[in-house]
Amino acid sequence: MARMNKLLSLPMLCLLLSLLPTASRADLAFGPGPEAAGSALDAIVAVVDDDVITRRELDAATARIEAQMRQRNAPVPPRPVLEKQVLDRLILNQLQFRAAERSGITVDDATLNAAIETLAQRNNMNLTQMRQTVEKDGVSFAQFRDDVRREIMGGRLRQKLVDSQIQVPEQDVDSLQAQLAGSPMASGDASNDSPAGGGVREYRVAQILIALPEGASPRQVEEAKRKAEDVLAQLRQGADFGRMVIGVSASQQALEGGEIGWRSAEQLPTVFSAVVPRMKPGQISDLVRSPSGFHIVKLLEVRGGGEARPSPTAPTPTQQGLVNQTRVRHILLNTSPQRSDDEARQQLEQLRQRIRGGEDFAELARTYSNDKESGERGGDLNWVSPGMLVPPFEQAMNALKPNEISAPVKTQFGWHLVQVLERRQAQATPEAARARTREALLRRRSDEEWELTLRRLRDEAYVEVRLPTAETPTGPSFTPPAGAANTP
Repeated sequence: MARMNKLLSLPMLCLLLSLLPTASRADLAFGPGPEAAGSALDAIVAVVDDDVITRRELDAATARIEAQMRQRNAPVPPRPVLEKQVLDRLILNQLQFRAAERSGITVDDATLNAAIETLAQRNNMNLTQMRQTVEKDGVSFAQFRDDVRREIMGGRLRQKLVDSQIQVPEQDVDSLQAQLAGSPMASGDASNDSPAGGGVREYRVAQILIALPEGASPRQVEEAKRKAEDVLAQLRQGADFGRMVIGVSASQQALEGGEIGWRSAEQLPTVFSAVVPRMKPGQISDLVRSPSGFHIVKLLEVRGGGEARPSPTAPTPTQQGLVNQTRVRHILLNTSPQRSDDEARQQLEQLRQRIRGGEDFAELARTYSNDKESGERGGDLNWVSPGMLVPPFEQAMNALKPNEISAPVKTQFGWHLVQVLERRQAQATPEAARARTREALLRRRSDEEWELTLRRLRDEAYVEVRLPTAETPTGPSFTPPAGAANTP
């Protein structure tokens, strides 16, 4: 398959798994599921197209978010402020879920069971321990299952609407490589107050977003800019950034303090890439304009690649000229008129169970894999460097420990079982560096397009917030959906 260098997206669950190697109980909570829905006596706090969100759902989600914030010693805002942010997230989650349903995206029980089993393994638990942990936090296991199902559906929706449409022209790779080559801040130069340690410099960044709707009018732009300028002025006068994020930011990371995580220069959002490398830790940027609105960026920390947090599951450059490589193998089943998407996935799940029961991965790859080139080698793709496989396959691979086998992973080629055999450090090659740059551009553009897609979903929906501080309903129509008029 010539390295499968055009693999597409992976369900968001693999991202979740890679982010939860040592998750606590609070980390296992998602959003409300069907069992959180209240009775007819529950107050309705939001109408979202033809759906409603109840006070019971909001209270449960707010309590879990508040517990997570206290656990990481984050400032907890006043209850009304926190509720508004949590409700915004619940609304967006519901819109994603309905959009996935309209796109024909489903997650059957076999896929769900495999995902939960993998999640338990990543948290060093068995299924019984995971169930006890979830229920100890006041969340029914049925609700938890539905949360995971929705998470997977959201990932598949992103793959279908965004990742499968993104292309990175070679001239864009050339341009970014030239930009990085001319930037000592991006290339790992330890001068200018940088931390000790060689390798690729990384930035820990947080943001506040004052959002704009798609096709905003000049008046809306001016109002958003004034609001952003007021927020920036308060920050300059000493207001707490974390509290301000939760109070005013419309970013998807608002409940996590606005943090977008550690990023190298090439991985930063496009609108941040010219700003962040020139900042010092603790510094707050001027307003940064993007199609999403006005951003205020804070640089929290800077580190060299040599001081990266140890992670056995996420290969990143660690020393100048060295790169972490993974030896990986897979089994691929194509879909066709003779084998549906569900049939391919179910067959792979059966193969996964056979391997876990003691059968040889390599023999099954030779027998069943539709990637004949690697199948002859027992599915072995040999050593791969970061960026050689596009994000979906690579993210699944990076979430695995050596000898661990993934749940079935969907790409444009079909369904895969992925197994990591071993990892090593090797000298980086020009080809690997170029592949890494291309992967960074794919990730950057995927993140940006997904952000716009979610905002479009929100702008086009009928949303009526019924909290005490509720604002005017938003959306293209102010006519309540069917049945909403008689709701309490």
